[in-house]
Amino acid sequence: MHKKWQRIGAVCCIVGAIFYVLSTPQVFPALSKFGSSGEEVFKIQQRLLSWGYYKGEVDGIYGSATRTAVKNFQQKNGLRADGIAGPETLAALGLPAGNSSSGGAAANESNVYLLARAINGEARGEPYTGQVAVGAVIMNRVRHASFPNTIAGVVYQPGAFTAVSDGQIHAEMSPSCIRAARDALNGWDPVGGAIYYYNPRTATNQWIRTRPVIMTIGKHVFCN
Repeated sequence: MHKKWQRIGAVCCIVGAIFYVLSTPQVFPALSKFGSSGEEVFKIQQRLLSWGYYKGEVDGIYGSATRTAVKNFQQKNGLRADGIAGPETLAALGLPAGNSSSGGAAANESNVYLLARAINGEARGEPYTGQVAVGAVIMNRVRHASFPNTIAGVVYQPGAFTAVSDGQIHAEMSPSCIRAARDALNGWDPVGGAIYYYNPRTATNQWIRTRPVIMTIGKHVFCN
């Protein structure tokens, strides 16, 4: 009899757990898409407007112009071009996924992801210090008056990085690049404030070769 009641109790627990799961509203990350409105849409429009993708009014309403701008951005950056600002698109825009008003850890992880992508595209295979150095250049530009004041703005500034132009920013991620991004975000600057770098074997821009050289790490020359 005792075992019988144990079995009945176990069945009741399982049924109760199933009922709880089915009756509890499921929480999924919010996505900005056609018909959405609010602060996140406003920030998406601002970012795309500053980069030349969006031509409409920055009004916080996700209409056809915003959807088209998002699609164009996605196509340019190797993302699925569905016109929906999902987590990957928001990360590429430098916005925390799912809640534009959230800061702290969410915003920081978004920055880590984007900075790591840029380092991976530009410097995977380089010595670890050279990977951090590329991240440091990006951070130095964020703080410099002549460049955009966000990581996303610096990374996606037109013509700034070859990895963005040729799609290497979306190459398979090297774990060391994530560590390098965190080190650069935490203030490690092995290149003494450099805001430029180039590979002398492949660089075609003659102006960059006239800049004062600070040091060479791996294949990259770092300069101001």
